[in-house]
Amino acid sequence: MSLRESPFPNAFLEGLHAVGWGLIFPCFWFLDRLIAGCHSTSLERRQRREEECYLHPLKVIFGSVLFFILFIVSTPFALLGFLLWAPLQAVRRPFSYHKQVKIIPMEDRNARWEETGKVSFGFISANLCLLTDGIARFNNLGHTQRRAEIIGHNIVQGVTRPHIRIFVDSPSSCRTVTPSSTLLTQGASNSYGAMDQTEGIEPDRDVPKRDSVASSEEPGESKQHSNPNCNQNFNQHPPRSLRTLFTDSDVPMEVSSLFPPTVDIVCLEEVFDKRAALKLTQALGPLYGHIIYDVGVYACHPFGSCSSFKFFNSGLFLASRYPVLEAQFHCFPNSRGEDALAAKGVLCVKVDIGLQKGGKTMVGYMNCTHLHAPEGDGEIRFEQLNMLTRWINEFQKQTKQEGEMVMFDVLCGDFNFDNCSPDDRLEQSHSLFDDYRDPCRSGAGQEKPWVIGTLLEQPTLYHEKIMTPDNLQQTLETEEHRRLYISPPVPLKDVPLVYPESDQPWVGRRIDYLLYREASVSSQCSTEVEEFTYVTQLAGLTDHIPVSFRLNVTLDSEEM
Repeated sequence: MSLRESPFPNAFLEGLHAVGWGLIFPCFWFLDRLIAGCHSTSLERRQRREEECYLHPLKVIFGSVLFFILFIVSTPFALLGFLLWAPLQAVRRPFSYHKQVKIIPMEDRNARWEETGKVSFGFISANLCLLTDGIARFNNLGHTQRRAEIIGHNIVQGVTRPHIRIFVDSPSSCRTVTPSSTLLTQGASNSYGAMDQTEGIEPDRDVPKRDSVASSEEPGESKQHSNPNCNQNFNQHPPRSLRTLFTDSDVPMEVSSLFPPTVDIVCLEEVFDKRAALKLTQALGPLYGHIIYDVGVYACHPFGSCSSFKFFNSGLFLASRYPVLEAQFHCFPNSRGEDALAAKGVLCVKVDIGLQKGGKTMVGYMNCTHLHAPEGDGEIRFEQLNMLTRWINEFQKQTKQEGEMVMFDVLCGDFNFDNCSPDDRLEQSHSLFDDYRDPCRSGAGQEKPWVIGTLLEQPTLYHEKIMTPDNLQQTLETEEHRRLYISPPVPLKDVPLVYPESDQPWVGRRIDYLLYREASVSSQCSTEVEEFTYVTQLAGLTDHIPVSFRLNVTLDSEEM
């Protein structure tokens, strides 16, 4: 059964909600512009220094006065809209669903599954920091709407490219591997920093290891920008590297300056801004066809209670190439502080893979979450892990039907704790990691040697070594360099940090997770990780490093 697209049961209530939000939005927007005008990113401050711009203080003063006046004038209309908007949240389903015909082709990696006895599925998880523009600037990121457009374009451009691998021995033994003119037809770069000139590349071709090709770009070129009001990496320098695959780890791992090809489900976090969510939907809809966005509850939650008012949704966003059969969202009730203003929780989704075997329909479960953020609140995150585990199990018990084969059960998201910080030891030992398998984890508090942290230091987002996809890729491949830009572990209070331990690599904070479970998958299937990818294509567009993995599911030969 297909999901209803509107979050409201009928068009009348949906219309009332639109009128209410229409009255609120101008006031909301004026306040956002007021905040944004008073807080600059480090890139904007640097550009003003280089251009010797002395008019900025006047722009801030006059802009602040103008937007403050407009905010005051629009407040009565916003209050009227709020009286109409808030009660409607009691009947609103906690997500919107967009469905359309897919018009952008994507390679089908499972076209010959009956011959091979294998199916594979690709997943991406990325925290985008798409808050309102004024708030995003406190994370050293601005221009939320334009970032959303660029991110959506980059994802589409990455996942629709040919499937190419470049094998090397290890991260420490290689530099960035770049295609020569014999592999890639060079062309003019586009403004989004993605590479779409692929004539001369054969899909599904493994490319042998090559020496690095020197770039003609001067070190200072990455600082040039035609528009000082735009984020630097609305990427004017296309990524040169294709895929660098490290084969000396237990799980094939790569650092890629492009999103991996043929990804089936994309899960995003911190898509709090509604307009940004719509821009992502417009970009990803023609490729994926099934989008769940604006996930979360608003106003008083539970309804009628004044103890917790939700100003923002959960920020979760899901794009799937498979039809969504069921979806359910649960909001964490135990958030506190600034995190309580957002309806963080877990989104559980069941999809129809569209294949059948022995009269059984293949389905999959995808779960996306974003846990409590502030450091030192491990007890809250631990309880949220308890809740999401229970909710996922309940959802699967309620929706699983006879005549179905579960092919994958994936949990992903921003957990806001890592596997190396002494301050996160409570969460590291949670039983969730006995249920779901983490490809990057050796045990509680111990990462595998090839693992890379995913949380970037916000003050350094626009440093030359990490502000373009290629530069960030090269930085991540070298431990000495990446420790300058990846957030370090969080120590216990009043206890000196000793990190890393002797003979252990420096990893940094990996708070973005992709986990999979085998116990809930059909007994006729066995699952392994085909590859794990760190993606640098969003350098300068977010303070997290997107992660991706591909699961290879082998079907029982006796049942084929």
